[in-house]
Amino acid sequence: MIINGVEMKGLAVEHAAGLADVLTRNRAAMAPYEPLRNEAFYTEAGQLARIEGMLEERDGGRLVPYVFVEVGGGAVVGAMNLGSIALGPLCSGGVGYWIDRDWHGKGLATAGLAEVLRAAREDFGLHRVEAQTLIDNHASVRVLAKNGFTEIGLAPRYLHINGAWRDHRLFQRVLHDEAPSA
Repeated sequence: MIINGVEMKGLAVEHAAGLADVLTRNRAAMAPYEPLRNEAFYTEAGQLARIEGMLEERDGGRLVPYVFVEVGGGAVVGAMNLGSIALGPLCSGGVGYWIDRDWHGKGLATAGLAEVLRAAREDFGLHRVEAQTLIDNHASVRVLAKNGFTEIGLAPRYLHINGAWRDHRLFQRVLHDEAPSA
């Protein structure tokens, strides 16, 4: 899927250097929204190890990781994942995403999330997808609203972000009301 000169594709080990670069360049901008990271996280080796772990989760059916890559140049400009996939009577998953600060406001997260929701329903048969945002992450709330998510609550001290436990707003999108596959 191509959006404004950027392709959303499945995460692969070849994206390690690009992820290390974009995460390093966006480190200060992302700090208020991210857990504290060790220095190895921002290296190609750190990203390679992270990707290998994510691909193991993918192969286990629990995670579907994507990256946003510039068409032509190949620079990584963001990531999105559908994770915590649970089938059976729950049929649910969670979504997370981030975009390079230079690409904010260009519709990448909104269009990418629409594609992930399509895959969640059509490829995985999920009933619902959930998302969480920090209280003041208004840009993320807009992305979720444009994709039909509704707010379902507040989780006090939900995630340890930027050195402290932070409250998060909880959202969900119900994709269908059909019974789970037997």
